[in-house]
Parts: sequence; C-alpha cells; structure tokens
Amino acid sequence: MPALSMFFGLVVYMYYAPKEHNPPHIHVEYQGQDSTFSILDGNLIDGELSQKHIRLVQAWMEIHKEELIANWDLCQNGKEPFRIEPLK
Repeated sequence: MPALSMFFGLVVYMYYAPKEHNPPHIHVEYQGQDSTFSILDGNLIDGELSQKHIRLVQAWMEIHKEELIANWDLCQNGKEPFRIEPLK
C-alpha cells in the first residue's frame, strides 16, 4: 500500500489490489491510529482521529478530489497510484 501523500504527521495510503472494495476510499495513519475516508463525500468511514485532523484530511481531499478519483481508477485496474501534493 503506497503512500499517496504526507502532511502534518498524517500519511495517506491507497491499496492497489485489483477490485479493491467500494466505496472509493483512502486510508490515513496518524501516530499509530488508522482511519478510512470516503473519496466521494470526504466522510470518515472507520477509525478515529481528532476533529482537527479530520478537517485537515477533508480539506486535502477536497483540493485533490479529481486526483483521488483518478488514483482509485488506477488501483481498480491493479496499477500503482501516483503521489499527490501534500497540504501546505
């Protein structure tokens, strides 16, 4: 599972096994905590993060939504996703 981006201690991942389960999502790790976010609406699907970190992830996702969807499509075909610029 390659890291797509890293910012403010958050590491964003996406699996690229063919036919990864829906809905389209990313995995975020922060200080040993793992969480999952929906790409389509930015909602936290699973896991726990502070509200501050949830807002950071959601802001990053909003900025890079098209890139995330393109990466999801690549991953669905077993191809490695490309890196995405971090939140600054």
